[in-house]
Amino acid sequence: MRLKYYFASDNTAGIIPEAWDALADANQGFAAAYGEDEWTAKASDMVREVFETDCDVYFVFTGTAANSLSLAGICRPQHKIICHRQSHIATAECGGPGFFSGGTGMEVLDGDAGKIQPDDINRVLQQPFDFHYQIHKAVSITQSTEMGTVYTVGEINAIGKLADENDLHFHMDGARFANAVAALGVTPKEITWQAGVDVLSFGATKLALPVGEVIVFFDKSLSEEFGHRCKQAGHVASKMRFVAAPWIGLLENDAWLKHARHANRCAALLATGLEQFAGAELLAPVESNAVFVNLPEAVHRSMRERGWMYHIVSGATGARLMCSWDTTGEHIEQFIADLESAFSD
Repeated sequence: MRLKYYFASDNTAGIIPEAWDALADANQGFAAAYGEDEWTAKASDMVREVFETDCDVYFVFTGTAANSLSLAGICRPQHKIICHRQSHIATAECGGPGFFSGGTGMEVLDGDAGKIQPDDINRVLQQPFDFHYQIHKAVSITQSTEMGTVYTVGEINAIGKLADENDLHFHMDGARFANAVAALGVTPKEITWQAGVDVLSFGATKLALPVGEVIVFFDKSLSEEFGHRCKQAGHVASKMRFVAAPWIGLLENDAWLKHARHANRCAALLATGLEQFAGAELLAPVESNAVFVNLPEAVHRSMRERGWMYHIVSGATGARLMCSWDTTGEHIEQFIADLESAFSD
């Protein structure tokens, strides 16, 4: 039986053609090492063009490194990061921010649809503390969230304003940043530095690339000596051109947004197909490329017997279905047809 990974994760998709071609173009002759090459310089400038501002740009291998190193760059061991309970930095990165910072803690908040709210942030900031407790120093949000929802421009501005008023650095985990920009139909600057974000983990592996994320410091005063931190952590590639070059293919002609829009549309189509089943319950609004749905355990077993691979993320019945640039209408039709059979078993 051939396993069907189409909705297991956007990590299971291949590399977009634009990035593959850019990688091949970089594989010509000799080039300077450790990021001194023309591809790294061009990709860095393209990131600045995307955000329409001067900013410091660092390429790293993984999203965990992007989050952990950027947060370690703005926090110290006596500090604490405010984030959602479901955020990857709290649940899925093996304590990376604390490890690289030497002990920074987490203040995890609940919130509907994967979002934290200004009132909840303000509540924990008002709690009395002394030298026995770590100091709140940063707030981190995920865009789009771990539930596939998207923070609006207004919501980000509200958190940015609160962060500024309370001397908090503002970090954004943008593992699926492209999907959020595509969903909102705004410019990248509107939901980052113009809204008060100091540093962004700009993700592209889930979207389209073979490897490599970008750390973007909009507040350049926070990135002093950050290159040394990346080197110490093993994230300065000797052949950096092969990490940076795919970003050129990704960003040229807005390929990143084209593929993100496609993935988002596929998720919306998949959700529409699921809604026809009385035994299917959507668990969150479908705003990006993720669909969260409750299905009976027996249906999950039947779908796995048919070769479908996806993650159960809530109890025994809550599934996460992810769409990618490579998802097709045929994949969705096949899934819905098999689901209909599974409900009939």
